[in-house]
Amino acid sequence: MTELRAQPVPGDPVSATRSVLPVWLAVIFSVLIGSLYALQSRVNGELGVQIGDGFAAAVISFGSGLVILCVGLLLWPTGRRGLTRVREAVRSGSLSWWHLCGGVSGAFFVLSQGLAASMLGIALFTVAVVAGQTVSGLLMDRFGIGPGGRRPLTATKIVGVVVALVAVLWTVSGQLTSDVPLWLLWLPLVAGVGQGWQQAVNGRVRILANSALTATFLNFATGTIALVIAAVVHGLSAGFPTSLPTAPWLYLGGVIGCIFIAGAAVVVRTTGVLLLGLSIVAGQLLCALAIDVIAPTSGHPLTLTTVGGSALALAAVVIVGFRWRLLGRRRRG
Repeated sequence: MTELRAQPVPGDPVSATRSVLPVWLAVIFSVLIGSLYALQSRVNGELGVQIGDGFAAAVISFGSGLVILCVGLLLWPTGRRGLTRVREAVRSGSLSWWHLCGGVSGAFFVLSQGLAASMLGIALFTVAVVAGQTVSGLLMDRFGIGPGGRRPLTATKIVGVVVALVAVLWTVSGQLTSDVPLWLLWLPLVAGVGQGWQQAVNGRVRILANSALTATFLNFATGTIALVIAAVVHGLSAGFPTSLPTAPWLYLGGVIGCIFIAGAAVVVRTTGVLLLGLSIVAGQLLCALAIDVIAPTSGHPLTLTTVGGSALALAAVVIVGFRWRLLGRRRRG
């Protein structure tokens, strides 16, 4: 059996060093990172419900993360040097301005959490997000948007996307008799598609900046600007929140987001991007199911179709990500 080793990321001297984490431990960390993703959906969703304004909840979550990253830039000069590299790359044309707008997709994802997560339930919300991520990953590889360039469209990828969409339809079938407006599913579905694009353009920024901190800061900065504009427009038409909840845990969305991004940057040296992505999705789905079992949202108990749809969505990610052709060659060898 061949030993799994971390693959260096081009242009990143930190990732070129050998990782001290064993693969099995890095996978466990990756699953925990994915669970934070689902936990953030519950926190931001509940904050939006208690404020009565999903736009304001998204601004609070993204804005608090931006404050943390600003402190990080003050403490670590590598992040500031990365900003200089990005500015020079944009001026020279090696990086387009729209590569800096990945935070807009992140902002839309956080906004969808505040508007739809509590109404749909975390499990159903996460299944829709995973389906969108699967479709988006296929498109990003096909058109070469990510730092890895264009990758061929294979039959397994197409099958995986179809399975992901079937998972959403199966999960939705259990909600047809409820009072949930099913059009809300478009929010996490589109947000999942945006997540794939966000990761692709952020990957390009990270390589040119040679700093994950720089890419994360720019992501939160553009996302916060977009959310503030949207919240002001919404507030002028529907009114602004007059009070805020006092429970401290409702304001942890930004902190969770920073931990999620920082943790992924650490373990990717051991797992590689493929294994990291699969482990994160597993953590998302498992934590979402656990949250709906332990603390279900009001009026949305966990159903068998939701569990089955979650399992099918996880299978879709495995189908898309697993290197079936490589496995076949090894067996023939």
